Amino acid sequence: MEVTVKSIRVASCDGVHRLAGTLYIPTGEIKGLFHVVHGMTEHMGRYESFMQRMAEEGWLCFGYDHLGHGHTANDDSELGFIAHKNGWDLLCRDVKVFSDAVRKEYGEELPYVLMGHSMGSFIVRLAAEKYVKPSRLIIMGTGGPNPAADPGLALIWLVKLFYGERHVSKFLQKVMFGGYNKKFPDNTPETPSAWLTNDIDIRIKYMDDKFCKFKFKVSALADLVRLMKYCNRPDWYKRLDRRIPILLVSGKDDPVGDYGKGIAKIYA
Repeated sequence: MEVTVKSIRVASCDGVHRLAGTLYIPTGEIKGLFHVVHGMTEHMGRYESFMQRMAEEGWLCFGYDHLGHGHTANDDSELGFIAHKNGWDLLCRDVKVFSDAVRKEYGEELPYVLMGHSMGSFIVRLAAEKYVKPSRLIIMGTGGPNPAADPGLALIWLVKLFYGERHVSKFLQKVMFGGYNKKFPDNTPETPSAWLTNDIDIRIKYMDDKFCKFKFKVSALADLVRLMKYCNRPDWYKRLDRRIPILLVSGKDDPVGDYGKGIAKIYA
Protein backbone atom coordinates (compact mmCIF):
# COMPACT_ATOMS: atom_id res chain seq x y z
CA MET A 1 0.00 0.00 0.00
CA GLU A 2 1.26 3.46 -0.86
CA VAL A 3 1.90 5.81 2.03
CA THR A 4 2.01 9.61 2.06
CA VAL A 5 4.24 11.25 4.66
CA LYS A 6 3.10 14.69 5.81
CA SER A 7 4.69 17.14 8.25
CA ILE A 8 2.44 19.41 10.30
CA ARG A 9 2.76 21.91 13.11
CA VAL A 10 0.25 22.19 15.96
CA ALA A 11 0.35 24.83 18.69
CA SER A 12 1.46 23.35 22.01
CA CYS A 13 -0.62 23.96 25.11
CA ASP A 14 2.35 25.90 26.54
CA GLY A 15 1.32 28.82 24.31
CA VAL A 16 4.89 29.24 23.06
CA HIS A 17 5.93 26.31 20.88
CA ARG A 18 4.51 24.56 17.85
CA LEU A 19 4.68 20.79 18.04
CA ALA A 20 6.57 19.33 15.07
CA GLY A 21 4.56 16.33 13.93
CA THR A 22 4.58 13.71 11.20
CA LEU A 23 1.67 11.81 9.68
CA TYR A 24 1.97 8.55 7.73
CA ILE A 25 -1.23 8.38 5.70
CA PRO A 26 -2.28 5.19 3.90
CA THR A 27 -3.85 5.27 0.47
CA GLY A 28 -7.47 4.22 0.49
CA GLU A 29 -9.70 3.49 3.45
CA ILE A 30 -8.21 4.28 6.86
CA LYS A 31 -8.70 1.59 9.52
CA GLY A 32 -8.06 3.98 12.37
CA LEU A 33 -5.69 6.46 13.93
CA PHE A 34 -2.51 5.22 15.63
CA HIS A 35 -0.83 7.80 17.87
CA VAL A 36 2.82 7.21 18.87
CA VAL A 37 4.22 9.11 21.87
CA HIS A 38 8.02 8.92 21.99
CA GLY A 39 10.37 8.62 24.93
CA MET A 40 12.99 10.72 26.70
CA THR A 41 15.80 12.30 24.66
CA GLU A 42 14.64 11.01 21.30
CA HIS A 43 12.27 12.14 18.53
CA MET A 44 9.69 10.86 16.06
CA GLY A 45 12.29 10.29 13.36
CA ARG A 46 13.38 7.16 15.25
CA TYR A 47 9.96 5.63 14.59
CA GLU A 48 9.95 6.04 10.81
CA SER A 49 10.04 2.34 9.91
CA PHE A 50 7.41 1.44 12.49
CA MET A 51 5.06 4.20 11.38
CA GLN A 52 5.58 3.32 7.73
CA ARG A 53 4.63 -0.29 8.47
CA MET A 54 1.53 0.71 10.42
CA ALA A 55 0.42 2.93 7.53
CA GLU A 56 0.99 0.09 5.07
CA GLU A 57 -1.42 -1.93 7.21
CA GLY A 58 -4.06 0.77 6.79
CA TRP A 59 -3.55 2.86 9.92
CA LEU A 60 -2.97 6.60 9.83
CA CYS A 61 0.06 6.68 12.12
CA PHE A 62 1.21 9.94 13.64
CA GLY A 63 3.28 11.56 16.37
CA TYR A 64 5.21 14.69 17.25
CA ASP A 65 8.38 15.80 19.02
CA HIS A 66 7.76 16.70 22.66
CA LEU A 67 8.54 20.05 24.19
CA GLY A 68 12.31 20.19 24.67
CA HIS A 69 12.85 17.58 21.96
CA GLY A 70 13.60 17.33 18.27
CA HIS A 71 12.22 19.93 15.91
CA THR A 72 9.72 21.27 18.46
CA ALA A 73 12.64 22.91 20.31
CA ASN A 74 13.29 26.34 18.82
CA ASP A 75 17.05 25.84 19.08
CA ASP A 76 19.60 23.47 20.60
CA SER A 77 19.63 25.36 23.90
CA GLU A 78 16.04 24.21 24.50
CA LEU A 79 16.82 20.52 24.12
CA GLY A 80 16.26 18.82 27.45
CA PHE A 81 14.17 21.65 28.94
CA ILE A 82 10.39 21.16 29.07
CA ALA A 83 9.01 24.19 30.89
CA HIS A 84 9.55 26.54 33.81
CA LYS A 85 6.55 25.06 35.64
CA ASN A 86 4.39 21.92 35.35
CA GLY A 87 6.24 20.59 32.33
CA TRP A 88 5.04 17.07 33.13
CA ASP A 89 1.41 18.15 32.73
CA LEU A 90 2.09 20.09 29.53
CA LEU A 91 3.50 16.89 28.01
CA CYS A 92 0.26 15.08 28.87
CA ARG A 93 -2.01 17.86 27.63
CA ASP A 94 -0.15 18.05 24.32
CA VAL A 95 -1.28 14.47 23.63
CA LYS A 96 -4.84 15.77 23.46
CA VAL A 97 -3.91 18.96 21.60
CA PHE A 98 -2.18 17.08 18.80
CA SER A 99 -4.58 14.14 18.59
CA ASP A 100 -7.55 16.51 18.48
CA ALA A 101 -6.04 18.27 15.47
CA VAL A 102 -5.49 15.00 13.61
CA ARG A 103 -8.87 13.51 14.55
CA LYS A 104 -10.68 16.66 13.51
CA GLU A 105 -9.19 16.47 10.01
CA TYR A 106 -9.27 12.71 9.42
CA GLY A 107 -12.27 11.47 11.38
CA GLU A 108 -13.21 11.68 15.04
CA GLU A 109 -15.33 8.55 14.60
CA LEU A 110 -12.35 6.38 13.66
CA PRO A 111 -10.78 4.05 16.24
CA TYR A 112 -8.03 5.85 18.13
CA VAL A 113 -5.10 3.80 19.42
CA LEU A 114 -2.66 5.53 21.77
CA MET A 115 0.84 4.10 22.31
CA GLY A 116 3.57 5.51 24.52
CA HIS A 117 7.13 4.24 24.86
CA SER A 118 9.35 4.64 27.96
CA MET A 119 8.82 8.24 29.18
CA GLY A 120 6.05 8.36 26.60
CA SER A 121 4.38 5.48 28.43
CA PHE A 122 4.17 7.61 31.57
CA ILE A 123 2.70 10.43 29.51
CA VAL A 124 -0.01 8.33 27.84
CA ARG A 125 -0.97 6.68 31.12
CA LEU A 126 -1.77 10.10 32.57
CA ALA A 127 -3.24 11.45 29.33
CA ALA A 128 -5.63 8.48 29.13
CA GLU A 129 -6.72 9.17 32.69
CA LYS A 130 -7.21 12.92 32.38
CA TYR A 131 -7.40 14.17 28.80
CA VAL A 132 -8.14 11.60 26.09
CA LYS A 133 -10.21 8.42 25.74
CA PRO A 134 -8.42 6.05 23.37
CA SER A 135 -10.14 3.03 21.87
CA ARG A 136 -7.07 1.04 22.88
CA LEU A 137 -4.00 1.85 24.95
CA ILE A 138 -0.50 0.43 24.42
CA ILE A 139 1.88 0.97 27.35
CA MET A 140 5.38 0.08 26.18
CA GLY A 141 8.63 0.02 28.16
CA THR A 142 7.06 1.61 31.22
CA GLY A 143 8.01 1.55 34.90
CA GLY A 144 6.26 0.73 38.13
CA PRO A 145 6.14 2.54 41.47
CA ASN A 146 9.49 3.72 42.77
CA PRO A 147 9.95 4.46 46.49
CA ALA A 148 12.86 6.75 45.61
CA ALA A 149 10.58 9.21 43.78
CA ASP A 150 10.06 11.65 46.65
CA PRO A 151 13.69 11.59 47.85
CA GLY A 152 14.69 12.02 44.22
CA LEU A 153 12.50 15.10 43.85
CA ALA A 154 14.01 16.55 47.02
CA LEU A 155 17.52 15.99 45.67
CA ILE A 156 16.62 17.53 42.32
CA TRP A 157 15.12 20.54 44.10
CA LEU A 158 18.36 21.01 46.05
CA VAL A 159 20.50 20.90 42.90
CA LYS A 160 18.08 23.28 41.18
CA LEU A 161 18.31 25.68 44.13
CA PHE A 162 22.09 25.96 43.78
CA TYR A 163 22.54 25.71 40.02
CA GLY A 164 19.25 26.72 38.40
CA GLU A 165 16.55 24.91 36.44
CA ARG A 166 18.53 24.69 33.19
CA HIS A 167 21.61 23.15 34.73
CA VAL A 168 22.75 19.75 33.42
CA SER A 169 23.87 17.76 36.45
CA LYS A 170 26.30 14.90 35.89
CA PHE A 171 25.65 13.90 39.49
CA LEU A 172 21.89 13.54 38.99
CA GLN A 173 22.40 11.74 35.69
CA LYS A 174 24.61 9.20 37.43
CA VAL A 175 22.23 8.76 40.36
CA MET A 176 19.17 8.27 38.14
CA PHE A 177 20.57 6.36 35.17
CA GLY A 178 24.06 5.22 36.15
CA GLY A 179 22.99 1.66 36.89
CA TYR A 180 21.05 1.07 33.67
CA ASN A 181 23.96 -0.59 31.86
CA LYS A 182 25.29 -2.70 34.72
CA LYS A 183 23.73 -5.93 33.41
CA PHE A 184 25.03 -5.45 29.89
CA PRO A 185 28.70 -6.47 29.47
CA ASP A 186 28.82 -5.27 25.86
CA ASN A 187 28.32 -1.65 26.93
CA THR A 188 31.45 0.20 25.77
CA PRO A 189 32.41 3.83 25.05
CA GLU A 190 32.17 3.01 21.33
CA THR A 191 28.74 1.36 21.64
CA PRO A 192 27.16 2.81 24.78
CA SER A 193 23.59 2.70 26.06
CA ALA A 194 23.48 -1.10 25.77
CA TRP A 195 20.31 -1.20 27.85
CA LEU A 196 18.41 0.44 24.99
CA THR A 197 18.91 -2.35 22.44
CA ASN A 198 21.09 -5.31 21.51
CA ASP A 199 21.48 -3.84 18.01
CA ILE A 200 24.88 -2.13 17.99
CA ASP A 201 24.15 -0.30 14.72
CA ILE A 202 21.12 1.34 16.30
CA ARG A 203 23.16 2.33 19.35
CA ILE A 204 25.77 4.01 17.16
CA LYS A 205 23.09 5.81 15.17
CA TYR A 206 21.47 6.92 18.42
CA MET A 207 24.71 8.37 19.76
CA ASP A 208 25.39 10.19 16.47
CA ASP A 209 21.96 11.86 16.54
CA LYS A 210 22.03 15.34 18.09
CA PHE A 211 18.37 14.94 18.97
CA CYS A 212 19.24 11.91 21.11
CA LYS A 213 22.54 12.62 22.81
CA PHE A 214 21.55 15.74 24.77
CA LYS A 215 20.91 15.46 28.52
CA PHE A 216 17.84 16.47 30.48
CA LYS A 217 18.19 19.66 32.44
CA VAL A 218 17.42 19.68 36.17
CA SER A 219 13.81 20.85 35.86
CA ALA A 220 13.08 18.26 33.17
CA LEU A 221 14.40 15.50 35.43
CA ALA A 222 11.84 16.64 38.00
CA ASP A 223 9.14 16.45 35.32
CA LEU A 224 10.24 12.91 34.49
CA VAL A 225 10.08 11.80 38.12
CA ARG A 226 6.66 13.39 38.55
CA LEU A 227 5.34 11.62 35.47
CA MET A 228 6.54 8.31 36.85
CA LYS A 229 5.21 9.04 40.34
CA TYR A 230 1.77 10.27 39.29
CA CYS A 231 1.03 7.48 36.80
CA ASN A 232 1.77 4.91 39.51
CA ARG A 233 -0.36 6.41 42.25
CA PRO A 234 -3.37 4.35 43.47
CA ASP A 235 -5.81 6.94 42.10
CA TRP A 236 -4.53 6.36 38.57
CA TYR A 237 -5.50 2.71 38.65
CA LYS A 238 -8.92 3.61 40.06
CA ARG A 239 -9.68 6.45 37.67
CA LEU A 240 -8.55 4.88 34.41
CA ASP A 241 -11.51 3.78 32.28
CA ARG A 242 -11.49 -0.01 32.67
CA ARG A 243 -13.35 -0.45 29.39
CA ILE A 244 -10.19 0.51 27.48
CA PRO A 245 -8.32 -2.60 26.28
CA ILE A 246 -4.68 -2.29 27.33
CA LEU A 247 -1.56 -3.94 25.92
CA LEU A 248 1.27 -3.80 28.47
CA VAL A 249 4.60 -4.73 26.88
CA SER A 250 8.17 -4.50 28.11
CA GLY A 251 11.57 -6.09 27.63
CA LYS A 252 12.39 -8.53 30.42
CA ASP A 253 15.83 -6.89 30.75
CA ASP A 254 14.58 -3.30 30.66
CA PRO A 255 15.82 -1.42 33.76
CA VAL A 256 12.99 1.13 33.40
CA GLY A 257 10.58 -1.69 34.26
CA ASP A 258 12.91 -3.03 36.98
CA TYR A 259 13.64 -6.08 34.82
CA GLY A 260 9.99 -7.10 34.76
CA LYS A 261 9.23 -6.59 38.46
CA GLY A 262 7.72 -3.15 37.96
CA ILE A 263 5.67 -4.37 35.01
CA ALA A 264 4.22 -7.17 37.14
CA LYS A 265 3.16 -4.61 39.75
CA ILE A 266 1.41 -2.49 37.13
CA TYR A 267 -0.35 -5.55 35.70
CA ALA A 268 -1.50 -6.63 39.16
